[in-house]
Formats: sequence, structure tokens, C-alpha cells
Amino acid sequence: MASTAYAVYCFEILVASLEKRQALTLNQVETLWSRYSNSTQAEDDGEEMDNYDAEMTEDEHDEDEVKSELTEHDAISLQPSNISNPRMLSPATGSSTPSTLSTTSSQAALDSTSKSSSKSSFFSFSHKQQPAPSKEEEYPLFVTWNTASPRGHNSLRGCIGTFNAVPLSDGLKSYAKTSAFEDSRFSPISLSELPTLSTNVTLLMNFTPCSGPLEWNVGTHGIKISFSYHGRHYGATYLPDVAVAQGWTQEEAMISLMRKAGWSGRLNDWKKVGDLKCIRYEGKAATLKYSQYREWRTWMDSKPQGQ
Repeated sequence: MASTAYAVYCFEILVASLEKRQALTLNQVETLWSRYSNSTQAEDDGEEMDNYDAEMTEDEHDEDEVKSELTEHDAISLQPSNISNPRMLSPATGSSTPSTLSTTSSQAALDSTSKSSSKSSFFSFSHKQQPAPSKEEEYPLFVTWNTASPRGHNSLRGCIGTFNAVPLSDGLKSYAKTSAFEDSRFSPISLSELPTLSTNVTLLMNFTPCSGPLEWNVGTHGIKISFSYHGRHYGATYLPDVAVAQGWTQEEAMISLMRKAGWSGRLNDWKKVGDLKCIRYEGKAATLKYSQYREWRTWMDSKPQGQ
């Protein structure tokens, strides 16, 4: 399954190309994205702990008020005017509550240690001798760019990939740029469009020849077709999420895909096309919006460098 870090890397490649600067490597992006995710998770946990402490402090305050009221009541009940009508008072039930001071102090110590460690080691991966990497994973992959309208409607902005297994770092870098700048259906993506963009990275697997053109499931499989028509050879593919996003049935998706490939016959004749072959495959996409990438870059740029 594609990692979110792969989508972050595609944005890093695109933005660096538009800004004419050197991009981080895939390994660096994966490392920094992991630290960023851990950091934001720690902040969320800290906020939950602060809320818990605040709630416990309020509970302690309420309990103090109850104890104070009982003490005053006890004092009144012992006055001579009340002795003629004595009343037994149940003692306040003691409850053990966490010490707010202790919890807060411990949390502060942890936060201090975490921040100190983060600052001292943030860029250490670039200054220490790294172990030799194992053989890089290879996958067929596609990189998709979408743009959102002010009303939130997504439109395709570019999508190119390969069915050949390629090393992830090279494949993501190459197709992030190719799909952004060289998809012949669209003009190249510009710097001004970045705020509206999102990207999908899909790693493909489990390729299986179909015994028939409809031997695949909407929402599970992508399909790759090839066929001959009027002496010409055609081919095209739809990724697993396309039919679902469009609300198509299997037949509707197949006809649309044949049209995409260049077939111009009548709709009811699609089954008559000779030599129609279909291969199904699976793939899960990692999706990221530009705003999420920007938050990560802002976090990263706020860290001290050169340590």
C-alpha cells in the first residue's frame, strides 16, 4: 500500500521544480514525515492530558466545596440550640484523585526532553554515516494530480504512470513531474495552482488476466485493456478508484475506457470488438492536499538546521 510520505515526496518534487530549488530525497522526506507525524501526535496527546488535568482540578475544587459545606454543617449541628434534635451526618466519602501538580510537572519534563531531543537530532540524518540501504522496493505506479474548485469539486489535472516495476525513488520523482508537466491532455501545472492541488500515488499489484471483459469488481480492481479496431491497436487503463468516483457500472466503465483508448464505434457494439483483452489489478492510493504538504514544510522549516 502506498505511504502518505510518497504523496508528500511528489509534492516536494513538484514544488521544488516550480521554485527552481533542490528537492529533498525520498529517504529524507520519509524520515521527516515520520518525525512530523510523531510530533503532531504528541501535541494532540499533550492537549488531551491538559484537558484531563483541567477536568480533575475542577473536580477537586467541587470536592473541596462539598467538604467545606459539610464542615460548616457539622459545626452548626453542635450548637446548643440543635442538641435537642440531634442528627447523624454521614462522613464525606474520600476519593483519591491524581495530583495535578505532579502530572503537569511530569508532562512538562517530558515535553522539555522531547523538544530538546528533537532540536538536537532533527537534521542528524544528514550528518551521520548511514548504513547501506537494502535493495529498494520496485512497483508499477501512477501519480495523479487533481484540482479542487471553490465549491470543492475535484477535476483531473494530470495522471501518468507505468506498468513496469520501477524503484520507488526514481519512479515517484519521474512521474510526479511527468504527470504535472507532460500530460498532453492538459497544460503544465503552474505555481499559482498549487493551493488548489491534491495528489494521489497508487502502487499497483496482483495483475490477473480476465477470462472476460467484466471479470473484475468495481471498487476493488483497476483494469487495463487492449484491442484491435479497423486495423489499429488500442489500449488504456482506469485505476481502481475511477469507476467508484464516477458512479459507473462495469459495463459503463468498460465502454468509457474503450472511448478513452480511441474506439469510436456504437455503444451497443462494444462487445463485438475483436481481440478485446482485459487485465485486472489492485492498488491503494495515498492522497495528500497541498495544504497538508505546506503544513509539513512550515513545521520542517521551523526546526534548527545544521546541528
